[in-house]
Amino acid sequence: MKKIIIFCSFLVGMNVSNAQDLESVLLASDDASLLLQNYLSPSMKGLMNSMNGGWYSTAKTHKKLGFDVTFGLNTAFTPSKDKVFQFIADDYKFLSLANGETSIPTVLSKNETETEINVSIPYDGDKLKVGAFKMPGGIAKELPVNAIPTPFVQVGLGLPFKTTVKLRYVPKTNFGSDVEANLIGVGLQHDLTQYLGLVGKLPFSVSLLGAYTTSTVDYNIQNGDLSNQISVTNGGAQFKLNTWTVQALGSLDFQIVTLYGGLGFNRGTSTFDIKGDYNLTYQIESPDGTRQGSIVESISDPISLKFKSRGTRATLGARLNLPFIKIFADYTLQEYNTATLGIAFSFR
Repeated sequence: MKKIIIFCSFLVGMNVSNAQDLESVLLASDDASLLLQNYLSPSMKGLMNSMNGGWYSTAKTHKKLGFDVTFGLNTAFTPSKDKVFQFIADDYKFLSLANGETSIPTVLSKNETETEINVSIPYDGDKLKVGAFKMPGGIAKELPVNAIPTPFVQVGLGLPFKTTVKLRYVPKTNFGSDVEANLIGVGLQHDLTQYLGLVGKLPFSVSLLGAYTTSTVDYNIQNGDLSNQISVTNGGAQFKLNTWTVQALGSLDFQIVTLYGGLGFNRGTSTFDIKGDYNLTYQIESPDGTRQGSIVESISDPISLKFKSRGTRATLGARLNLPFIKIFADYTLQEYNTATLGIAFSFR
């Protein structure tokens, strides 16, 4: 299931090798949602911050019908505080850590160690339903520069009134037999320099940018993906991500080099749902710990999580201007700091 955890996996065809059965967390019953929320939160925040990057490499807009095609890569870096989360026993009804740990790696940790978790649920008076599963470790070592990369292809077109419309688009695409994904993003950049009189004669440009991106990733869950304690019918998981950004841009546009920057605000929401009908097998224990057989319980559409990210951003970057080719790089300070690299084929 880790194919779907990191959004970039379907964009760059990356195969995460240590694909442990994250669905085993369903054995945690009512505690499963909180455990998954803590584990996945850094990847969701990183993706939302990363998807808002790379929309510009100058504050200057295209002339009417000028256009560019841009290929770029945003890479969001995970803060140290979000590479692990504390397991607070009082927050969970039925869970305990088998080896007495107090913290668990998140999905974006470099620590690949699995965490064994015991489940103990009251059942039929003084008996217990018991089980155990392993929470996956992090996958940061398998990502480029231990960060979340989100590649993009973007087209910009000059409109009247010194405005440029920008489009990012990945049609619904299948990656293997399990993963299906799509992405669409729209941005609008409007020149403000035209309203500044004599300042408009200088190589300094200012503009305003607004952009929105949405993506959906679906993953098909089959019995072969699950542990022997879980079976599924019509199983699936889905990520949905929506991000917005509004920024004020400025640039010094010289013949060979452009220096640019932006100040603005990001906002993002995402959801993660596990759907389908699942049969969970637990062992039954008496108060003295004696095993008394097993029980199978059925659940439907067990997980529905929501994530949010919002905050300010500040970007500084530089662009090398060659005939019809622009090569650029920038760095953004935000909740998850992000580096962007790109090349644009531009015709003004």
